[in-house]
Amino acid sequence: MTIIFDKHIPFLLEAIQNEWPQVEICPLTPEEIDADAVRNADVLVVRTRTKVNETLLAGSRVQLVCTATIGFDHIDTAYCDSHGIRWMSCPGCNAQAVCDYIEEAIEEYFQLSIRRQQIGRTFNFQLSIGVVGVGHVGSLVAQMAERRGLKVLLNDPPKGIGVSLDASEGIEPFSGGEIADCDIITFHVPLDKSTHHLCNEAFLNKCKPDALIINAARGGVVDEQALLRSGHPFILDTWENEPNINPEVLSKAQLASMHIAGYSVEGKRNASQMCLDAIAEQFGLPPIDISLYRYTVIPLYRKNNSEPWLAAITKQLKADPTAFEALRKAYPLRGV
Repeated sequence: MTIIFDKHIPFLLEAIQNEWPQVEICPLTPEEIDADAVRNADVLVVRTRTKVNETLLAGSRVQLVCTATIGFDHIDTAYCDSHGIRWMSCPGCNAQAVCDYIEEAIEEYFQLSIRRQQIGRTFNFQLSIGVVGVGHVGSLVAQMAERRGLKVLLNDPPKGIGVSLDASEGIEPFSGGEIADCDIITFHVPLDKSTHHLCNEAFLNKCKPDALIINAARGGVVDEQALLRSGHPFILDTWENEPNINPEVLSKAQLASMHIAGYSVEGKRNASQMCLDAIAEQFGLPPIDISLYRYTVIPLYRKNNSEPWLAAITKQLKADPTAFEALRKAYPLRGV
């Protein structure tokens, strides 16, 4: 059998070479993963940069598609289902990493604002935070905020959290509600038709003028043009039209990064383990323990010449927005 995988996914190459010598492996860049490359593959392991659809899969012998990510909006699941191709994602694999990112981002934002004399507040119990999406990541963010003493409000329409219920109409669509009164509003929902531009002009108009908006979920959950018009301060890790992000949106961001909130060694290890488990189950291969393999990491939230970690990334990205993808590929995994 043959496995094609995104070469930027750590652990896979060494682990498969050592543990499954009978398997042919082909690590490729996302740009190299095309219809010709996957035609004779049995398994495809990708990240969000690879669009898995009929164009890629038609005429191939692919039986299993694994994405080493929480989200799977880059996979045409209907096509896979209708053609007997099993697919899987890795929910929760990097949830703690994203939560850590959110905590650091908020901390840096208030430190930065104080230095600029924009506000006199700190990241403390006087603040309220609205968490939109209470899955793996949102639940951890809520717990983190509670530990910090913040007032936490939750909103997750599919789960019926933070919205009114009506027996005849079902769950009320997202409208913000009390979330709009929070000092910080952070989004942690998957991207689909129901969540596209969830944070839109109508919602932003209800928010406090100085409410901090954070998106580390998926680009497209926040309407970036509406965000610009609103004048709200914001922090973005995920963007519309990645990697070709809008320079104007980037220039107005308080803090910004290149879709790396979940880039921790533990998150990547978890995702690789889940993908290998799925492959082993599908093809009757012996299990692989990914914890036996090591990966070079940087200390969590490394300080660079006394400059806060995320502020340093922001400066680097703003200096050259076209380097988004190159910076993302070169970003070393965070660790502890």
